Amino acid sequence: MRLKSIELAGFKSFARKTELQFASAITAIVGPNGSGKSNIAESFRFVLGEQSMKSMRGKRGEDMIWNGSAAVPRGGRASVKLTFDNTDRALNVDFDEVTLERVVHRDGGNDYLLNGSQVRLRDISELLSQANIGASGHHIISQGEADRILSSTSRERREMLEDALGLTAYLYKKEEAEKKLEKTAENMREVESLRRELAPHLRFLQNQVKKIEQSEKLRHDTVEQYLEYFKREHVYLTVAGGMLAEEKEPPVAEYTKLETLISHLRSEVAKKQGDSGASELMELESAGRKVAAHEASLVRDIGRLEGEMQAHERIAKTVQDSVPGIQVREFAEHIERGLGDLLSLDGEQVKQRLLALVSFAKEFLNRIQHKEEAPGLSLEDLKNRKQQLEHELSVLRAEQERIEVAVKELRSKIENEKDANREAERELFSAMARRSELETTLARLRAREEILGRDTEQFKREVGDAAMLLGREVGAYAEHVLRDEAGEFLSDAAVADEPRMVQEERRRKLERMKIRLEELGAGNSSEVLKEHQETSDRDAFLARELMDLEASTESLNQLIVELTQTLQVRFEEGVNKINTEFDRFFKLMFGGGTAALQLVRETSGNEEDEEQEEVEAGVEISISLPHKRIKGLHMLSGGERALTSIALIFAMSQVNPPPFLILDETEAALDEANSRRYGDMIESLAEKSQLILITHNRETMSRAGVLYGITMGSDGVSKLLSVKFEEALAVAK
Repeated sequence: MRLKSIELAGFKSFARKTELQFASAITAIVGPNGSGKSNIAESFRFVLGEQSMKSMRGKRGEDMIWNGSAAVPRGGRASVKLTFDNTDRALNVDFDEVTLERVVHRDGGNDYLLNGSQVRLRDISELLSQANIGASGHHIISQGEADRILSSTSRERREMLEDALGLTAYLYKKEEAEKKLEKTAENMREVESLRRELAPHLRFLQNQVKKIEQSEKLRHDTVEQYLEYFKREHVYLTVAGGMLAEEKEPPVAEYTKLETLISHLRSEVAKKQGDSGASELMELESAGRKVAAHEASLVRDIGRLEGEMQAHERIAKTVQDSVPGIQVREFAEHIERGLGDLLSLDGEQVKQRLLALVSFAKEFLNRIQHKEEAPGLSLEDLKNRKQQLEHELSVLRAEQERIEVAVKELRSKIENEKDANREAERELFSAMARRSELETTLARLRAREEILGRDTEQFKREVGDAAMLLGREVGAYAEHVLRDEAGEFLSDAAVADEPRMVQEERRRKLERMKIRLEELGAGNSSEVLKEHQETSDRDAFLARELMDLEASTESLNQLIVELTQTLQVRFEEGVNKINTEFDRFFKLMFGGGTAALQLVRETSGNEEDEEQEEVEAGVEISISLPHKRIKGLHMLSGGERALTSIALIFAMSQVNPPPFLILDETEAALDEANSRRYGDMIESLAEKSQLILITHNRETMSRAGVLYGITMGSDGVSKLLSVKFEEALAVAK
């Protein structure tokens, strides 16, 4: 990479556009004092991103702008443009020619441009660091600053050396890694804070989901239990109904035939003169039929009472099995079932029973609401009523037995008195006796039929209730397959033969499961599950984010360690190389003696503090002049300090040569002999770096390939002149 030119426009004393071409290895800029020569050195600092106005002899950004004169008005902006030949791609941009420009405006605004495109100062700094052009300005030594490297602190001196050794790119990477590490730590704190905020809500949702899962499991188990219960009940009712129909069909048919036969026989007997025995017998049989009808009625009443008692027992059992605070609605359902058992009753008897049950229900509900035990008074009334009916039934059956004995005795008497001509009466009596037997049988079958009907109605209600609570799937009980404990299919006959108490126990178990299911509840379960999923996903995302940040932290720490080690190794190696050159140049300048750079480590904290932290090493300069007992820099004269500074600057430039080096009257304090040595060193440096020398020294001028003369007219504007070498010497005087 080679510096091709610099262009100044409105910068300080260069009011008009001025361009300097650098076609030679050594370019000298000469001119009288006050002509603006040093402004060229400062323009290099300016365009390369210098932020200290003091180092450019100003206080504000607008101090860099031409301030005007009587002949030339002041400018509104100042710009400096550097152009490099980049055919070797020393600068990491895909251009053969790279132009850097900085513009400052009156309002203090700054623009940085790379090949005409606006960029950041950071972009310019990182790009230049690739070519060993750093921010410390070690390659630009302005007038009076040659001594700066000697008067700097050990830490500032280290920064200059790092810049000179081309370690700036590593420092940028380390700084960037440290910033990323700090940002990553901040992000980790934010993510951890978010997870802490999320944790209580997530735990709450997890508990809700657990409750929903329990509810769903209980619901599934309840559905399965209902399917088992309903299928068994359906099979039982179907089989029992079929068996009852089969049992009822023969006696009904026979009874119908007997009615016809008896009617016919009565007509036959009526045609003949009957005796009082036959009339008495018919009266007895008529009385027997009435007794049988009354008996059947009592049997039905007893069956209904048993249904009422079962309803009361179910209600009491439900209350006993449920938790305190059972809902009134649940109890009302049981009352409704109890009332349903009375639907088959007719007339005034129904009203009385219903009123009694409603009264019982009101009292029962009132006691439940006050957490009192359910009364058993109505149940006791039902039991007393049942006992009364059973007593009446016992009396009727005794009367029936008496009538049957009387009929039998009368028949025997009549049979003994009858002759063969009275066959019709005997047949009538026989038919009437058989009819009486059939009436008793049919009464019992009707009682069974009524019980089966009540069971069927209760079954339908239970299916409806279960469907409301659990959904339509419980209605698919017909497809459910029943198996025994061994897993074998159960036949309908086996199911029907099961004791009814087993099925009743299943029903009670289902009632308890329903109560538990309603306690758990499942309201808004889909919304809770959705929110839980979203919250879990968010927490999982944050957990992954935290893991990524931890991995990034580890990676950045490792990178910082590696960069620190690389910087330390390269810095120490570079200092050793600079020491070699520094000692050589020092001996050349002073005719002997020694000079060296030494790394010194500093500690932070109070001296009395037990925990003192060791910080990065600084750099001290150790010199020894020939024939003098001078060891420290503070003992050097002005000339000796200048020679020492020049030796160190040249040594730094030899080890890691910058693409160009600007020296602004650094040799001003040298005598003629040292000026020649200075000139020799300049020619040596020019083999590796372009040199731009601002000078009054003839010896220095003689080493330049190109001379630029700077002059200033009455308008106060610096002008660039084409000056021959001889004329330049005259101007320099």
